[in-house]
Amino acid sequence: MGLLVLSTAYLAPVEYYIHLYRADQVIIEKQENYTKQTYRNRCVIASANGLQTLSIPIEKPDLLKCLTRDIRISGHGNWQHLHWNAIVLAYQSSPFFEYYADNFRPFYEQKPGFLWDFNEQLRELVCRLLDISPSVSYTDEYFSAYPSDALDLRETIHPKKEPTISTFKPYYQVFEQKYGFQANVSILDLLCNMGTEAILYFNSSPRPNPPR
Repeated sequence: MGLLVLSTAYLAPVEYYIHLYRADQVIIEKQENYTKQTYRNRCVIASANGLQTLSIPIEKPDLLKCLTRDIRISGHGNWQHLHWNAIVLAYQSSPFFEYYADNFRPFYEQKPGFLWDFNEQLRELVCRLLDISPSVSYTDEYFSAYPSDALDLRETIHPKKEPTISTFKPYYQVFEQKYGFQANVSILDLLCNMGTEAILYFNSSPRPNPPR
């Protein structure tokens, strides 16, 4: 894969990291206007109660339009505790959670400022734990479209859209016997259940569907 264009995302779904792994060059959008109800501030985990969405609360911008890079995480509520507790309950019985827990816990003990920075720090951590080194850069201006040979998934990897990967090969999940295999949830799920063997999963996954 050549050039890949992505939005920022909070513990993005598995498809996001499959594309990251395969791309020769990755651009992560930093100059877009913030869009609600996307993976920019939410992820989905496979919990004891089925699929569970974890959303980071944001401060309402003063202006109608605000750049994603300028979106601040709300300091109200107790979302860090709620998210970490949900993650522990979902994955404490998974094969690799104990190996990775200390890496993720600090993110839920701090008071993060900007959503974009928080997401990127988590993405960089996930890439290190997966032992992948994508060539990532960031936009310094906004382009509504890229050349046809680029794979622009900024608005395609979305909670309300079909995945860009046609099928997801099942792997072990903690609550699979109860709910069946839950495909394309947060990368945290694949990491906790497969560890660095996630690379083998990436390699065996089908090529992407054309963006719609």
